Formats: sequence, structure tokens, C-alpha cells
Amino acid sequence: MDSGNITVTVEHQIATINFYHPASNSLPSNLLNQLSDVINQLDVNNKVNVIILKSENNTTFCAGASFDELISINNESDGLAFFRGFANVINAMRKCSKLIIGRAQGKVVGGGVGLLAAADYCLATDQAAIKLSEFTIGIGPFVIAPAVERKMGIAALSELTLNATQWHNAYWAKEKGLYTRVFDSIDEMDKEIEILSLKLANYNPEALKQMKQILWNGTDHWDNLLIERAAISGKLVLSDFSKKALNKFKK
Repeated sequence: MDSGNITVTVEHQIATINFYHPASNSLPSNLLNQLSDVINQLDVNNKVNVIILKSENNTTFCAGASFDELISINNESDGLAFFRGFANVINAMRKCSKLIIGRAQGKVVGGGVGLLAAADYCLATDQAAIKLSEFTIGIGPFVIAPAVERKMGIAALSELTLNATQWHNAYWAKEKGLYTRVFDSIDEMDKEIEILSLKLANYNPEALKQMKQILWNGTDHWDNLLIERAAISGKLVLSDFSKKALNKFKK
């Protein structure tokens, strides 16, 4: 069974993290753990000044949490461990001394929205609609909510969370601050990412590091906060509501 993979390339002081899973680039624990490990490694890599976060294929950027793994959770400890994976990735992105550029080529659901919100700068195509569908399976976007609120505001977080079945298009996401620019094609987006990343890679690394710290000022408590939120999701996923909702997705 294909459990997905993560590849990292480094060129011109730019590291590109590329993640893939056959289920629309969803994120099971193994990929979440690898993502946080890779980001932590790049944080201390002196040959890297900028990081690009992207995914495989031309359709979905990320389908969020792995439903197969959510279905298999049968105790609070396992639930906490799974959602801690998202907490660890967001905290790794937050604390990484290198600026992270998010690349959204297609639709983004749940935890994928959290990853893009935790990026320092995000570019997207007009196909990169977003949705937080957690309420439909009996949980909520508790772990990613601080990142989404920080980037898009409490009103946008509320709209995304409460209107859980509604797709919001890429231009709406840009208006709310998740995306900096929206492009008509992947090629146009990638050209801009190349230009931007090369510029950033040639700036003073210490200046970039100091700017990153300023951008994330006031979030030091997230180390504990996101784990507390992971515990909430880990408990809720065991509820009768969630079990019934998730059973519909059993293969």
C-alpha cells in the first residue's frame, strides 16, 4: 500500500519540500512526522535560506487529515498522537528560522489550510479553493485554528468553520489574507515563486531570520496551546457522532 512520501531538494540556497499521498495528498501520521522532522532539519541547515512547501500533482494541494487513519483511532492516546502531528508541523513552521513559501496548485481542505496559514508567504492558482469540513465529521479545526485566525482573522475562521460544507474560492482566500497572489495557471505561479525565492535567498540570512521572529511575535505559547487543542480533537474523534460519520468513508 502506498503510504506517500516526502522529497527535499536544495538548490541556490532554496529548499523545496514536496509531499505526496495517493489519497489527494492527505496527511497520515507518517507524513506529518516526516514533515516536522524535515522542517526542523532545514532550520539548522546553513545551506538553506528559504523553503518552498508544495505537493505533487496538479489538482489537490492537500485533502487534510487521513480519513483511513481517523477511522482507525480507538482511544484518546492514539487520537492525541494523530492530531499532535498537525501541531508539530505548524509549530515547526512557526519556529523555523527560514521563511517558508506555500504553493497551492489546487483545492485545500482542513489541515492543509492550516499548513498554508502557517507559511510566511503563500501563492496559489485560481483552482485553490479552500474548505474546513471538520464539523461534518464531528470534530473541529482546533489545532489549525490559531494559524488560520492569525493569518485570516476571526471572522474568516468563523465563516470557514461554521459553513463547513462550503467551498470558498481562491480569490476569497486572497481577500482574507491566506494567499498573497492568485494566478491563472500553475506555470505563472511557479515563475513568480522562482523569482521571489531567488530574491529572498540572496538577502542577508540574519535579516530574514530576524524578520521571521517579528512576524511570529506573540505565538510562543503555541507549543502548549496546539497540544491542548490536539487533545480536544483526539477525544471528539471517538464520539458516536464521529464514528458514524467516518464509517461512511470506510473502503
